Amino acid sequence: MIPTDDIEFLKKKARTIRRHVVNMIFEAGSGHPGGSLSCVDIVTVLYFYQMRHSVMGSSADHDRFFLSKGHAAPTLYAALTECGYFPVEELCSLRKFGSLLQGHPDIHIPGVEASTGSLGQGLSIACGCALAARLDNRDCRIYTLLGDGECDEGQVWEAALFAAHYKLDNLTAIIDRNGLQIDGPTEKVLSLEPIAGKWREFGWHVIEIDGNQILEIINAFKEARHITWKPTVIIAHTLKGKGVSFMEWIASFHGKALNKDEMKIALEELGGA
Repeated sequence: MIPTDDIEFLKKKARTIRRHVVNMIFEAGSGHPGGSLSCVDIVTVLYFYQMRHSVMGSSADHDRFFLSKGHAAPTLYAALTECGYFPVEELCSLRKFGSLLQGHPDIHIPGVEASTGSLGQGLSIACGCALAARLDNRDCRIYTLLGDGECDEGQVWEAALFAAHYKLDNLTAIIDRNGLQIDGPTEKVLSLEPIAGKWREFGWHVIEIDGNQILEIINAFKEARHITWKPTVIIAHTLKGKGVSFMEWIASFHGKALNKDEMKIALEELGGA
């Protein structure tokens, strides 16, 4: 049983991260709000409940996270600053010349494990890390978050074959299944369905959840920890633009900054105006 206080803490933290995301992208004048907001609950559970990590420095056995859908960097940065990896004041420098916080994750940023953003590569990186951890007898778990549109990339499926072949049961991939990519609905651009069946046939343990429900996310990660001899993929059905009514399920907000009026409405809806 997950304590109610833990669930409420995570919900509150997710709202804080969503406010950070909206603020950052508004200040930058560019970015990807839709896909950043859809995955907030997943990243929140990872960093504030699931993963072993420390701002004091990494160890051989700390868990690792790779944001394969690198355009959702504002969500990762917001989580990292809330964990204390760098000052919250840095968030307003997103995408600005000379800033620590680039438009996509960079390995020089405290808490970032790898430079990502070239879609399709994150799962391969995670596979290599998971295999290395096994060879070194490290007690750690590896997580990577992919976009559903990103699954159009052939490299994703090569990596999926690799992970299943080497039975990487310390690896969990999460697919942010928000149904939209930059060109529109994923099923019109290049159909992924039956996506769960594809991953099963590739040799993965598959879990399907509502990726905007904290308790379902926690339980999915708990289940993944008990799976042996195969990797796990969590297909997290989410809402693009989650938390801001005029952004939800709107493809144009894949890569569209907010104007001042939209910013005000968004913060009011997120309880931060």
